[in-house]
Amino acid sequence: MGPTIIGFDNYHYKYASGHEGDAPILGFSPRKAAFSLYVYSATERSEKLLADLGKFKMGKACIYVKKLKDINISTLQELCIESIKYINEHHECSCKKK
Repeated sequence: MGPTIIGFDNYHYKYASGHEGDAPILGFSPRKAAFSLYVYSATERSEKLLADLGKFKMGKACIYVKKLKDINISTLQELCIESIKYINEHHECSCKKK
């Protein structure tokens, strides 16, 4: 997914505005200032999980972490599972294609 994002699987999205594209279901980018984690879907469960994640900053759909030791890895795993579940229920992903 571009030169700086490592993505796992992908899905196609389309906004009400007509803008559409492809994105990884889960992804990360090891940037200089912080790790960018693309593991978030705006669900009620995800919101609750964020409270136990640890030290991070939130972008629109991205979690920024300075050091991996600052976050709860088991909570991160649960966020990943929740995001995969959400994407599978709401978008066409390559994992469904035969």
